[in-house]
Amino acid sequence: MKNLKLFCLIIPIVFLVVYSCDYDEQKIKNIKGRWLFSVGDNTDWADPGFDDVEWDRIYVPSYWEEQGYRGYNGYAWYRKHIRISRKFENTNMYLFLGKIDDVDEVYFNGTLIGNTGSFPPNLEAAYTIQRKYYIPKKIVNLTGDNVIAVRVYDVKDLGGIRNGKFGIYKFEAMPVDLDLSGIWKFHINDSLSWNGNDFNDNDWDDIHVPGFWEDQGYNEYDGFAWYRRNFDLSPTLMDKKLVILVGKIDDIDQVYLNGKLIGQSGEFNLADGKIKSPTYWNEFRGYFLPREIKLKETANTIAVRVYDSNGSGGIYEGPVGIITQENYSVYWKKVRRSRKFIN
Repeated sequence: MKNLKLFCLIIPIVFLVVYSCDYDEQKIKNIKGRWLFSVGDNTDWADPGFDDVEWDRIYVPSYWEEQGYRGYNGYAWYRKHIRISRKFENTNMYLFLGKIDDVDEVYFNGTLIGNTGSFPPNLEAAYTIQRKYYIPKKIVNLTGDNVIAVRVYDVKDLGGIRNGKFGIYKFEAMPVDLDLSGIWKFHINDSLSWNGNDFNDNDWDDIHVPGFWEDQGYNEYDGFAWYRRNFDLSPTLMDKKLVILVGKIDDIDQVYLNGKLIGQSGEFNLADGKIKSPTYWNEFRGYFLPREIKLKETANTIAVRVYDSNGSGGIYEGPVGIITQENYSVYWKKVRRSRKFIN
């Protein structure tokens, strides 16, 4: 990743607003301590209703070799039961799991919220990367048990959830009226025919958004790639003025809704063949939906064309979704009043 800037900026470009802001974060749940643990691999273990009472208990974060599993390499699962207070109902939350040796998938109440590295047979170890995964509000149980399930694959030597920043953190970030984080379709290379809602992307890979593509099996890839996701729109949003939020993207992008370009950052089509992406990788994308582009209640498609020049790439930080222009304005007024915004 490039070096982060420590200021906030708004730059209007046609229907585009980009800005860079540090989110305030606060730990709301300590998840260090005893976790349930089992070697082996079974996708049923992601189910929050799975009976794990007979599982072993080991301390997290720490290598499993240091807790009775010396010499074990391969698959293992961790599970943790937690409660989250109702006062966090409208809170943006991220799960931090430090560094994991070597590859992981993380589920929250049975929903995949992120993965880093790539499991066999296309193994890509990622033991040096800090794990940070957004927890969608709609999957959080505020009245009872929540289950974090972590699938891990260790190639050799020491393995497991080992060290680093750890816990569930509250982030003061822009809210969304429709959350589009989660699993998207993804394909490297480039074709403008991929922007429409009539294109068949069934054979594309799945990728988690937000998250760098290098952390999800595309190690050291630089160049063009596309993201696509289908979504329905609530009737309550149909007649509203909307802003499309696509988070922070490394490096530049074009965003299409139902085949229509609604905005971009950077320059793609230059006569000399060069692509300009000065500092856009650290700017948050908010695209105002033009009046002439109408969404439908069902079967809408958002397609994001990305070019990464070097280092990490992709839609790497949220929020990602749709917000009304009214709520967008209210948010920025609140930011101004709190003196977090710098002109």
